[in-house]
Amino acid sequence: MSLTIYVNDKPYAFEQGETLLSVIKRNFGEKKVPTLCDAPNLEPFGSCRICSVEVALDKDGPRKIQASCHTPAMPGSFVYTHNEKLHKLRKNIVELVITDHPLDCLTCEVNNNCELQTVAAQLGIHEVRYPEGENHLDREKDLSHPYMTMDLSKCINCYRCVRACDEVQGEMVLSMEGRGFDTRIIKGFDQTFLESDCVSCGACAQACPTSAISDVFKSKSVVEDEKIRTVCTYCGVGCNLEVSVLNGQVKSITAPYDAEVNQGHTCLKGRYAFSFYDHPERIKSPMIRKNGELEEVSWEEAYDFIADELNRIKTEHGPDSIAGISSARCTNEENYLMQKFIRAVVGTNNIDCCARVCHSPTALGMQRTFGTGAATNSIEDLNHTDCILVIGANPTDAHPVTGAKLKQFAMKGKTTIVVDPRRTELAKYATYHLALRPGTNVALLNMMFFYIITESLENVDFISSRTEGYMDFREHVLSQDIDELERITGVDKELVRQAAIAYANAPNAMSFHGLGVTEHSQGTFTVMLIADLAMITGNIGRKGVGVNPLRGQNNVQGAADMGCQPHQGAGYLDAYDPEINKKYSLFYGVPIPWSKGLKIPEMFSSAIEGELKALWLMGEDVVQTDPNTNKVIKAMESLDLLVVQELFMTETAKYADVVLPGASFLEKSGTYTNGERRVQKVQKVVEPLPGTKSDGQILVDIMNRMGYAQPDYDPSVLLEEISGIVPFFEGIRWENLGENGKQWPVKANGEDTEILHTESFKRGRGKFYHFDFQESKELVEHAGEYPYILTTNRELEHYNAGTMTRRTANSELLKEDFLMIHPTDAVRHFIQNGDWVCVESPRGKVDVKAKITEEVRPGVLSSTFHFPGIMLNIVTSDVCDSEAMCPEYKVVAVKIRKSKGSKLKEALARSEFSRTE
Repeated sequence: MSLTIYVNDKPYAFEQGETLLSVIKRNFGEKKVPTLCDAPNLEPFGSCRICSVEVALDKDGPRKIQASCHTPAMPGSFVYTHNEKLHKLRKNIVELVITDHPLDCLTCEVNNNCELQTVAAQLGIHEVRYPEGENHLDREKDLSHPYMTMDLSKCINCYRCVRACDEVQGEMVLSMEGRGFDTRIIKGFDQTFLESDCVSCGACAQACPTSAISDVFKSKSVVEDEKIRTVCTYCGVGCNLEVSVLNGQVKSITAPYDAEVNQGHTCLKGRYAFSFYDHPERIKSPMIRKNGELEEVSWEEAYDFIADELNRIKTEHGPDSIAGISSARCTNEENYLMQKFIRAVVGTNNIDCCARVCHSPTALGMQRTFGTGAATNSIEDLNHTDCILVIGANPTDAHPVTGAKLKQFAMKGKTTIVVDPRRTELAKYATYHLALRPGTNVALLNMMFFYIITESLENVDFISSRTEGYMDFREHVLSQDIDELERITGVDKELVRQAAIAYANAPNAMSFHGLGVTEHSQGTFTVMLIADLAMITGNIGRKGVGVNPLRGQNNVQGAADMGCQPHQGAGYLDAYDPEINKKYSLFYGVPIPWSKGLKIPEMFSSAIEGELKALWLMGEDVVQTDPNTNKVIKAMESLDLLVVQELFMTETAKYADVVLPGASFLEKSGTYTNGERRVQKVQKVVEPLPGTKSDGQILVDIMNRMGYAQPDYDPSVLLEEISGIVPFFEGIRWENLGENGKQWPVKANGEDTEILHTESFKRGRGKFYHFDFQESKELVEHAGEYPYILTTNRELEHYNAGTMTRRTANSELLKEDFLMIHPTDAVRHFIQNGDWVCVESPRGKVDVKAKITEEVRPGVLSSTFHFPGIMLNIVTSDVCDSEAMCPEYKVVAVKIRKSKGSKLKEALARSEFSRTE
C-alpha cells in the first residue's frame, strides 16, 4: 500500500519499510542529501550522521534531527533536507573528519571520485577551523597482497569496509580496533591482507569512500577513456562487470550496483583475474603442424588446409568421421554457429560441448521430470525462501557471489541443509550437514523420501493436481530398507529424518545442486530424485522454491540451449525426429542429418578405434580436464586432423594439427546465458590482439570457405536468426536485452519469465521416477585393491584447467594443486602436511602435495586439476553416468603412499609454475 510523506513540504509516495534516505534518493537523486557511511548494497548504519535531516510529525510540530539512512519513513510526517542548522551540523562533522585526513587530494588515486572530497565541496568547506588531530600520515601501508592495498591514513572510520566484508561476502575478516584517534581497521588478528583469511573479492575496496582500501589496478581512479559493461567469463553466476579502458587497454574492473545478478559484488576472478587477456603467452597466429612441429602460417593458408582436409576426410570416410566439441567459454552466437557448422556444412550430428562432462545429467533429468532442463527459479528468490537444500555443491568456491548469498542465508540461522562428503564452508554454518559417502546420493534421497512419506508430510494437493506416477514412487520408497541405506550412506538416519522434516515443513524451500550430483554414474537419477523432492513437497512454480542447478561455466547453459549436443539441435528439438529434421533443413537451407551423433566419451573411443578421423575443438582443453588423460591423449594422437581454437597453447593444443588463435571475452561481443536462464550482453571492451579473431568469425570464415554462405559474425544478426529456430528465444533481440538481460522463455513481445512451471509443467504433469541405489562400477571392480575414494573439487582462486587464472596474480594466492587427506589416513601412511603423496588408480598415478584436514572424511580424498604439472585426470576413470554419459569424476578408486623423490618433484613443480607465469 502506498503511503504519503512530505519532503520540504511537498507530498511523496513511499512503501512501508522504506527509510527516509531511500525516499529522498528515489525522488531527488543521489546527491540531494550528502552521505559517507551509506552504500547501495549495505544495510543502513548511521555512523557518520552527515545524512541527518529534520523530521516533524506534523507541519507545525517540533522538529527533531535524525539520521535519514536508518530512520523509517512515517506516514504524514514532514522531512526537511536543508537549512542553516543542518548545514552547520554536516559541515562540523566533515571538518572533524578532515582534521585526521591527509589533504593530498591532487595526487590521490581517487581524486575527483572521493566521496569525502565530494561532500566537502558540497558543503563549501575551504578551510578547517579545528586544529590538526593526531594525524596518522605515518601509518604503514599494507601492500602485501597481489591485489588488495590499504592506506589507513586515508581512513575515515565509516565502517563501510567492515560491513561489506560481513554483509556482502560474509567473511568477517575486517574489524575496528582501538578508541578515539587510535581507532583503525584491522584484518583478522591484526595481520596483513595476505596473511589474513581475505578471499580477495574486493567488496571492501569498492565500498570504501576514499582510497583507504583499494587495489593495485586503482579501480576507483577516474583516469580512463570509457567504461563498458559486460559479463564475467568464469562461472555460471553471470556477474555484470564495468570495465575501465585506458589507451585501448583494460585498466580495471568494478561491479555495477544496479546489476540484478550481482548487485555490486563479484569474486576475485571476475574483479581482478583479467590480465590473461593480453598475456605474452597468448597465441597470435594460426599454426599448422609441419614435419612434427607447429609453425606459424597465415589465416588463408590455415583455412585452405582445414577445408581441404575436411573435404578429403568427408569424401573418403563420410561426414560421420568428423566431430566438433563446442565451448561454454564462448558466446551463445558462437556456439550456435559451431553446431550449425557441424550439422549444415559438415553434415553430421557429432557435436557436443563441455555440458557433457558437467551438467548433462541435469538437462536430461529435469527434461524427463519437468519437461525443461533448466533452473526453475532465480537466485533472487533466496529473499523469499525459508529453507535451502544444497546438494553436491561448494558454491563459496565454485560460484562465489551466489555462494556468498547462500552463506549469508545460513549465517542468519535460517534452515540450511547441506549434502556433501566434505565439510565445505557452507556446511560449517548448516543446520544439517549430511556428510554422505561419495556416490550415495540416490540412497540418501531415498531416505529423505521415506521420512517425508512416513511422517505424512507430502503435499497431497500438488501431487494430485500437478503430477503423475506418484503411487508407484510411494510404494517403491516404502519398500526401502532404511537401516541398509544408513549403512550405505554413512549418515545417521535420525539426522536425515530431521533434515527431511525441516525441508518438507518449510513454507518455501529451494534446492541447489552442483557437480557432486551430476558427475556420478547415477547422476541423472539423482537429478530426477531432486525434482521428485520438489514435487512431493509442492516446492515448484512460485517465488522462493524450485530446483536450481548451479551451472559450472559462464555459458554452459547457453551452449546446450544452442544445440551443442548430438541428440538435440538448437532449442532442444529432437535431432533424430524426421519431422523436426525437416524443420531444421528448411531453416538452414540444406539437408540436415538425423542419424545418431557421438557424445564426447564416444568421440574419444571412436577416434581410438579408427572411425573418427577429424575433431574440431573450440576452447576446450580435453587433455587436462576430461577423465582418464592417457585415453584422451591416445584419442588425440589417433586423429588424422585435430583443429583447436584457443587463447593459449593448452595441453590439448600441443597435440593439434592446426591451432587457431581465438579472442577472449573482453575482445568480442555476444550473449551468455547464466544459470538462472538469464541471457545477457557480452560487449567488446578492447580490440582483439593482432593476429587473433573472435571464435565466431573463425567459424564464419571456414563455413564460407567450405561453400556455405554465412554473414560475418554479428551477435545482433545472429540473435535474430536464433530467435527463428529456438522457441524460447522468440522475443530476444540484441537491442531489447538492456543492462540486465532477459530470462528465457521470452515471448514475442519481449516479456521474459522469472519462474517456470507456475501453472503446469512443460511436459504437462510432472512425473515421479524412482530408483534403487547402485554402487559405482568403479568401486565394485577396484575397491579391494584401491581402498580410498578420490573426489575432485575446485578452489576459489582458479577455474577448471586454470588456463586463464594461472596467467594472473591468482597464482600468487594458490600456486599448486593439493590433496585433501584426513588426519587419520595421514597418520596411517606417515604423511605430514606438505608431503608429496603418490595417488594411484587402475589408470595410472600422480604425485600431489598433502593438505591434512578434517574437511574430508576418513577414507575420502579430494583434489583439483588446475595445474598441468599434476595432471590429476590421469587417475580419474571413464566410468560415466548411465543415462547422459557424464564422467564420474566424484568417485575414483585409488590407493596412496608417501611419495619418493620429493625434492625432485618440488623442483619440477616450481619449474612448471614458472613456465605458466
